Amino acid sequence: MRELPPTETVLPDPDDPRLSRSVTGIDQTGAPTEAKVVTERPLTLYLNSQEIVTMMTIGDYPELLAVGYLKNQAMLPADNPVTGVEYDDELGVVIVRTERETDYEEKLAKKTRTSGCAQGTIFGDVMAGFEDIALAADARLRTSWLYALTKTINTTPSLYLAAGAIHGCVLCEEDRPLVYMEDVGRHNAVDKIAGWMWQNTISPHDKVFYTTGRLTSEMVIKTVMMEIPILISRSGFTAWGVELARQAGLTLIGRARGRRFVALAGTERIIFDADASVADEEAPHHVRKAARAIAGEAAE
Repeated sequence: MRELPPTETVLPDPDDPRLSRSVTGIDQTGAPTEAKVVTERPLTLYLNSQEIVTMMTIGDYPELLAVGYLKNQAMLPADNPVTGVEYDDELGVVIVRTERETDYEEKLAKKTRTSGCAQGTIFGDVMAGFEDIALAADARLRTSWLYALTKTINTTPSLYLAAGAIHGCVLCEEDRPLVYMEDVGRHNAVDKIAGWMWQNTISPHDKVFYTTGRLTSEMVIKTVMMEIPILISRSGFTAWGVELARQAGLTLIGRARGRRFVALAGTERIIFDADASVADEEAPHHVRKAARAIAGEAAE
């Protein structure tokens, strides 16, 4: 497995030739143009001898994606440790091996397609353990950290800035990003971070999770399953996402752009130590159409 140092920030590499390529075409005037597009490839995951799922991914950290996926689907219990992870690039196959053989035929029959792009799924018995997770009540988020994080993440070179058509997720500690993963599906980016946390034995209890995507039920479930107490997004919420966050005691913050944010759950963890009026506004090239529409409505 590709080793990533826990003491250094792991960032996207938009110059990696495996992850994007240039394609020629024409623009709205008929003139020749060139666009950078993200690549995607199938990755089939096996748990021991059982095929679990085939995912579409950019393919940068297949071993971390595999382990993180299985962890977030409650398929890797603590009493059955991982003994090895094998990846075959030519076949597009990754095999996670555990101490004991597993049989998830019944579990695989109970999967639910979520609202996550690229066909995210959760399995029925994941929700059975959801209510048993107690998130760290003493975790805190200072607004000064929030403003610093959003600025740092938005200005970090990434495939999103270079090519678009991709989601990013970032694991943070206070005002410092620790690992920034991207993929065509935000659930893949989440799972790669879960795999990195497993690989480096990272405690989740004082961490903050940031995503560029919507705060859906899937994002809330995965964050809670990872036992991270704070979830932030530049995008909006779904009703079930908010309901589940309140049920789990998760701090849920959306529409975090520049000096603005909205918190709809777990607000007791937020410490207002920064003056929002002096915080930097988001640069225009980071503002999406929906954000411009909301800002326009607020100004009227």
